[in-house]
Amino acid sequence: MAVTVQPVSQQETAEKASKKLGAPQNKLVTGGLIVFAILTLYLALTQSIVQPLLLTIGLLLGYTLFHARFGFTSAFRRLMSVGNGQALRAHMVMLAAAVTLFAPILALGSTFFGGDVSGYVSPVGVSVVVGSFMFGIGMQLGGGCASGTLYAVGGGRTNMFITLLFFIVGSTVGAYHLSFWTDDTPSFGSISLATSTGLGYTGAWIVSLLIFAAVIAVTLIIDKKKNPPAMATLPTASGWKRIFRGSWPMMIAAVVLAVLNALTLLTRGQPWGITSAFALWGSKAAEAVGINVSSWDYWSGESAQALQTTIFADSTTVLNFGVILGAFIASAVGGLFKFTKVTVGNASASIIGGLLMGYGARLAFGCNIGAYFGGIASFSVHGYVWAVFALAGTFLALFLRPLFGLSVPKPKDTFC
Repeated sequence: MAVTVQPVSQQETAEKASKKLGAPQNKLVTGGLIVFAILTLYLALTQSIVQPLLLTIGLLLGYTLFHARFGFTSAFRRLMSVGNGQALRAHMVMLAAAVTLFAPILALGSTFFGGDVSGYVSPVGVSVVVGSFMFGIGMQLGGGCASGTLYAVGGGRTNMFITLLFFIVGSTVGAYHLSFWTDDTPSFGSISLATSTGLGYTGAWIVSLLIFAAVIAVTLIIDKKKNPPAMATLPTASGWKRIFRGSWPMMIAAVVLAVLNALTLLTRGQPWGITSAFALWGSKAAEAVGINVSSWDYWSGESAQALQTTIFADSTTVLNFGVILGAFIASAVGGLFKFTKVTVGNASASIIGGLLMGYGARLAFGCNIGAYFGGIASFSVHGYVWAVFALAGTFLALFLRPLFGLSVPKPKDTFC
């Protein structure tokens, strides 16, 4: 006998989810805005106009990441554990929008301010394979990827402060060891779909879109075969209030992130990145305790100047501060900022995960943002290699997570 199911309107769903939102934490929102204003003024007075602009872009990135809970770690875990490809399809939409915006920018080669533009095109070799595999394991243990770590810190997840600390440590050690991985292991060199193949940016754009479409088709086939659980509804408000309080549709967030990454490229001449700042912070700390960091190959040449100047002169650092502030304000507006409980299990996982991600990101020439998002958007083959081996690392991590008391989605679970 057929059963008729009464459909639930989007308005009713939003109203039901909005009950999970807390009252706006106005004091925290005000505090976050004051910090943002002070930092913007300081950057405007002491640095070039680029830095306050990047702080604003970073804030918008953090705001978007938190509102959509736009994850890379969870997207990979959902696919590998139960076959849910919904979040990965959002990644493909994000990447499709990004390559569409990046292609003309890279072809023209100029920023808003007349500077040179360059994408993230890095070598394809053993270092990327090992580094991305380590990163895939690390992000599943650490509780978040590079962007996820920053926006979770902004939202008050206490264990992510531990992840961030050891992310910095791992990235610093990776910087120290990087010359071995780049000089003494096999590599095919940098390969760009646009400039290394004769396709040009138009041809590379078409090929990229075909790859994204193929990934979407494969995930839909997997979805149909495995019939995975749906993603849980996140707390949200209804109507125009949803812009400020509650979750954003994942596909909308995907396009917004692509636009903001393109704005980053046009502002500073490079795409959005995160983890190079971690290596800088850690190296400055190491230098402060007497370690001769300037002797490392990683800090030779043009990069040596970063050690001699304030971290606020580093554009990636400014972006990172903006992401944390944006996530903090977004969580407070939704009444969701709170410090969480830390257990021995998740603290241990955060330490190991942070170390693996930090070290892996240096070997792989970036993280889920710099290598995966920025690399693929820049038409670099190393971005695709990163994705494949980060997925492999995720699969292995599914067997490691229970050792630390961390859950793994099961076929009958509904999860977010």
